[in-house]
Amino acid sequence: MTDEGVSGPAHDEAHGGGLGTRLNWLRAAVLGANDGIVSTAGLVVGVAGATSNRAALLTAGLAGLLAGSMSMAAGEYVSVSTQRDSEMAALAVERRELREQPDAELEELTQLLEERGLSREVAGEAAEQLTERDALRAHARVELGIDPDELTNPWHAAWASFLAFTAGALLPLLAIVLPPSGWRVPVTVVSVVAALVATGWSSARLGAAAPGRAVVRNVAGGLLAMGVTYGVGVLLGAAGVG
Repeated sequence: MTDEGVSGPAHDEAHGGGLGTRLNWLRAAVLGANDGIVSTAGLVVGVAGATSNRAALLTAGLAGLLAGSMSMAAGEYVSVSTQRDSEMAALAVERRELREQPDAELEELTQLLEERGLSREVAGEAAEQLTERDALRAHARVELGIDPDELTNPWHAAWASFLAFTAGALLPLLAIVLPPSGWRVPVTVVSVVAALVATGWSSARLGAAAPGRAVVRNVAGGLLAMGVTYGVGVLLGAAGVG
């Protein structure tokens, strides 16, 4: 008999809410980087349509990078803070109900476990054991879908968004200021398209979706943004604004 037959097959697959949380963070990072790429590329290509001045391009790109990254961080902080406040409020309500109505809460947990496919007898026994071990944690996970040990952190979300946007924005910024004047826009477009292919593929794979459509949408959106802003820049440059 093989070792597998004795101890069972090796099984390294991750389980639980931790995997979902990590995937959500990865997806948010990919989308944040994608926003940085598209918004900064549109900005610097638009300016390049109006002027070839390297200092103007660098100034515009840095301004867009800082404004975008700070805006993303602030928005994520506010959004996640609201989510965390809601989670803490729900836990406070559950804590009070467990203190004031323990029997009713035990019955509620039993019914919730029944709804998940357990028999009445097994659900009742499981509810009693979970309540004895940690009643609040049991109700938080089964009833509310919240892990009290892993509440959302607004500062983590803010920094993640800031860094992801900044990383994405650096690519078009460097691509527009480093090459010689005549190569700036072509190099930027090629670099941005390659990056959008990567972020589109990554976001699709993280979401367990087919990457083809995601990549096409991603690249089409980026090309449209750069095309529109470049056209506006050319018109402004022709009008003597640049």
